[in-house]
Amino acid sequence: MTLGRYFGMRFLSTALAVFAGVVLLVALLDSVELMRRTATNENATALAVIKLSFFRVPIIAERIIPFCVLIGAMSCYLSLSRRNELVVARAAGVSAWQFTAPAVAIALLLGVLTTLVYNPVAAVLQERSKRYEIEIFGQREFGQQESGFWVRQRSPDGQSIINARNSRDQGLRLEGVTVFTFDEQGRYQERIEARSAELHDGAWALTGARVYPSNSPPSMHESYALKTNISREQVRENFSTPETLTVWELPEYIRLAENAGLAAAGYRLQYQKLLSRPFLLAAMVLLAAAFSLRFARMGGVQKMVLGGVLSGFFLYVLSKITEDMSKTELLSPVTAAWAPVLVGGLTGFLVLLYQEDG
Repeated sequence: MTLGRYFGMRFLSTALAVFAGVVLLVALLDSVELMRRTATNENATALAVIKLSFFRVPIIAERIIPFCVLIGAMSCYLSLSRRNELVVARAAGVSAWQFTAPAVAIALLLGVLTTLVYNPVAAVLQERSKRYEIEIFGQREFGQQESGFWVRQRSPDGQSIINARNSRDQGLRLEGVTVFTFDEQGRYQERIEARSAELHDGAWALTGARVYPSNSPPSMHESYALKTNISREQVRENFSTPETLTVWELPEYIRLAENAGLAAAGYRLQYQKLLSRPFLLAAMVLLAAAFSLRFARMGGVQKMVLGGVLSGFFLYVLSKITEDMSKTELLSPVTAAWAPVLVGGLTGFLVLLYQEDG
């Protein structure tokens, strides 16, 4: 137990150090990029940019947690090998499974914590970053593409097409809104531009609206009601991204989307990815052990490190392919989320089994 705790704490400290280093690097690069793009913006002070980057970084860092665990485990085992600690442990009759068991247990615990604690915090900070961007940069969301978000709706007065430069509260509040309205026969009626819009029951409440009718002069309205039959679930389907939803919110979003007859593949995929994260981190530990338990004095360390990095890159490519197939409904979300876990875990297990038992 003492040796197991020692190996486990060495892995935990190394993995956390790698994650902290990557987070600092991402934060530095993001802050520098924001400062470069806001050089001419008087409202964007250095402190404001750093604060905005602080809100944005956690959701970015969440995507690289599995690779931090992979690199951390490889670094831990290579360090133990160079210091001959693995040699001594082997001489005492400790097997490779006993080396990896503490790290696997800690990886499972880290996966549970990142799913239940880190992910909700990162999602909340991501939502705050959108609000803070509007405060600093105005209506246009910084870095948002010109096309923004589009949604088509019907109402008792006809049809309309809404374009928003950015959204908040999962699409219930829009900024930089442009609306094109048509009558029941599809003939163009008017264009409406507004600072913001908020969805209420049966209507969008536009603020600071300027209406451009097709056959009369434009008019200004501090508040303007645009009728709609679109529901909150439909708005969230168009404007929200599954990555900004917490593991606690996703089941409710899936249920609402299915009740509204909308596709919930993106929500289901994100939910399954969060559920599989503890096992993915454990698979990364097995994969790292398969490429780093070789004694350092036997040579080939560079090849081992390269093999571990390439295996992690292969899993990343596999996960992206399965995600894209799931979003296009060519693959079930369960299969898409758990396939990289099974491939990585079985690969590491079989290599370790071959190395240990021949």
